[in-house]
Amino acid sequence: MINLLKKLMVNKNIDGYIIPKNDEFFSEYSFPNRLKFISNFSGSAGLALILKDKNLLFVDGRYTLQASIECGKNFKIYEIPKIRPFDVLKKLKDKLTLGFDPKLFTEISLKSNFRDSCNLIPVNNNLIDEIFNLKNSSKTKEFYCLNENAAGEKIKSKLNKLRSILKKKKIQNIFISAPENCAWLLNIRGFDNPNSPIPNCQIILNNKKIYFFANIQKIKKIKKKINYKEIKFYDFKEFVKIINNLKGKNFSIDKNSCSIFNKSIISSKFNILNEIDPCYALKAIKNKTEIKNMADAHIADGAALTKFLYWLKNKKKFNFTELEVEKKLENFRKKNNNFLYPSFNTIAGSGPNGAIIHYRANKNSNRKITKKDIFLCDSGGQYKYGTTDVTRTICFSKPSSKIKNIFTRVLKGHIAVFNTNLNKINTGEEIDKRARFFLKKVNLNYGHGTGHGVGYFLNVHEGPQAISKYNNIKILPGMILSNEPGYYEKKKFGIRIENLVYVERNKNKIFFKNLTFAPIDTDLINFKMLNTLEKKYLFSYHMDIYAKISKFLNSNEKKWLLSLI
Repeated sequence: MINLLKKLMVNKNIDGYIIPKNDEFFSEYSFPNRLKFISNFSGSAGLALILKDKNLLFVDGRYTLQASIECGKNFKIYEIPKIRPFDVLKKLKDKLTLGFDPKLFTEISLKSNFRDSCNLIPVNNNLIDEIFNLKNSSKTKEFYCLNENAAGEKIKSKLNKLRSILKKKKIQNIFISAPENCAWLLNIRGFDNPNSPIPNCQIILNNKKIYFFANIQKIKKIKKKINYKEIKFYDFKEFVKIINNLKGKNFSIDKNSCSIFNKSIISSKFNILNEIDPCYALKAIKNKTEIKNMADAHIADGAALTKFLYWLKNKKKFNFTELEVEKKLENFRKKNNNFLYPSFNTIAGSGPNGAIIHYRANKNSNRKITKKDIFLCDSGGQYKYGTTDVTRTICFSKPSSKIKNIFTRVLKGHIAVFNTNLNKINTGEEIDKRARFFLKKVNLNYGHGTGHGVGYFLNVHEGPQAISKYNNIKILPGMILSNEPGYYEKKKFGIRIENLVYVERNKNKIFFKNLTFAPIDTDLINFKMLNTLEKKYLFSYHMDIYAKISKFLNSNEKKWLLSLI
């Protein structure tokens, strides 16, 4: 297939072609996944550069090991941000001409990766699509509306908040290019994403009207239910016509989700304001209904996961594989009527596979789990109405002191994040240091952020907030984040402990509260390394789990859960 692409490159008179992971809506879990088609790389982030004489793949630290396994034979793997495409290209003798699909890139993504190292030429017909017959099976599934009991806030209220911000900034028109922001604003959901209820749509909004763009076949139902005269519905093909008919001087776009293709259309008539879409910050603060619904989803999820962990820890016949265990966990979740589908591809990594941070078992990699293995399971679900994400690491026999000590340091970091005084330490970059402190004391670390923002019945990874050394967004009440420090030893094992937490305010105090309620494997803990506060946390946490989910457990599961307290 790469050779077919190289023939097309010759026809287009270009020296190379750039293939990102994202689609034109810049979704994390998107369809089609053109990067996987051409490279076999299945991670959620990456960039391929196909040249006449070589194939390059750029991934971040989460995926270097995975990429080398999946496509190392055909691609040279580079870790970003340590090495970016411009670092490689500027070492070449000649300045190359590279083609790209302008619908799949923002200006900022092209500039940050390529700078002035090459000549960039837009190619409007995607070359990967010319090779593969890519069809979206969900293309006819219609969008649907959330009722107020699920959304917690009316559309009019959200529109008033957004327009108030635009008025202060003197923004006349705004292009909301990220579908999850459109979904939040109009309380709608859809089926255009394999792991999230995303409706692929975009919006232009001003102080009088809302222009809603989507596949016209998907909006028949919501047109009837969203009874707002100011909302007009259009097919994507009508975008240019609407832009030409709009009035005003300036137009705000989001630099991280507005494609070069759409920006060029808007800039042909308007003065562009490169702003961050205000919907991100508004959407990050969950209302009381959203928090309650998320908590309810996590109770259901915690019950399923606890039953799964009991089954796994107490199974007498030890003859299962990673894929079988993954299926078993999903079956536990499916017993709840509100469960819809996984919120991402389950990571079920045993032994050396656990060291691959975003591992996904397949027929080739699938291991039979042994009693000596450390098993890492990162999974989540989309429920009516809530999104979950949880990681547990477990053992099946007495672990070595080395394993127990590392696991305990990860646990201490996990507890330190939860116990953060958010009145004093309130940015992700500051909290991230607390998570790594105990590992760094013995020169250990991990190559991913400590936590990501989470959407409400939307994307499992959703900012702007995060617990990361690169994130300085203030952590505010109503935000939901993951708390997931870890440690990975190549070809040996992986350890991660992840809960979702939300930020609560009580009078003048701001603090984290757990959403996730599933037991932590006490067989992996060196209790001598825990101080009184950490032991108290662990006791209280397991007591809370029992109080919240014991009614869903059978007698044996209850006894086992009580034994951990």
